[in-house]
Amino acid sequence: MTAPAKIELTGVHKAFGAKVVLDGIDLSVARGESVVVIGGSGTGKSVMLKCILGLLRPETGSIRIDGEEVVGVKAKDRDRVMRKFGMLFQGGALFDSLKVWENVAFGLIQGQKMDRATARDIAIEKLAQVGLAASSGELFPAELSGGMQKRVSLARAIATSPEIIFFDEPTTGLDPIMADVINDLIVKCCKEVGATALSITHDMASARKIADRIAMLYKGRLIWVGPAKDIDHSGNEFVDQFIHGRAVGPITMELRA
Repeated sequence: MTAPAKIELTGVHKAFGAKVVLDGIDLSVARGESVVVIGGSGTGKSVMLKCILGLLRPETGSIRIDGEEVVGVKAKDRDRVMRKFGMLFQGGALFDSLKVWENVAFGLIQGQKMDRATARDIAIEKLAQVGLAASSGELFPAELSGGMQKRVSLARAIATSPEIIFFDEPTTGLDPIMADVINDLIVKCCKEVGATALSITHDMASARKIADRIAMLYKGRLIWVGPAKDIDHSGNEFVDQFIHGRAVGPITMELRA
């Protein structure tokens, strides 16, 4: 019997009043696979992620994790599913008042009720996995560079050894070299943890580096899904315009009067 997909969206619709943001999303992510959803700002990438995380509830459609329906589940079941997740937020979302190691260990201490000494040891281990010295654990986020803060965020995302990791614009605000370092770390850490990854980004260099498959979201629909190696030969004029950053093409900027 074939194992269920790790993440499966079927016919997912989400609207805010008259504005339809997700217009029937079908997407399947296999166990251990890395899928990246690309698309411009405002196309619904973050809304899709929030629906999977349970922060938003779609009007219609199904979202399954390991074959289990999670739309509309009770709070205790939602909490159980959430323990499978790790998350790297777009802005890092580190707690300024906590030391670096406390940020990394936050899910262990608050979510798993682990004692601080054990959680600190794990945090230092995870910091080492992302190339940061143990001494950095005693610093506060404000004392770190943007690239180091992103590494700390990645360490926190893998600290609980999650089954699924979500990456929200993981290279935003980084220079091209540091972005490539973070991309390499994402690939390395996901393999070490054995996690399934779902990312959203408009950074094509990042998408090419971390994805097994790429899906493009445009006007609430996935207009192309395929292996990352095929993205340059998609045969889709919308995809072609986006990945090459051309101003002229079927995708037009909507200007407000």
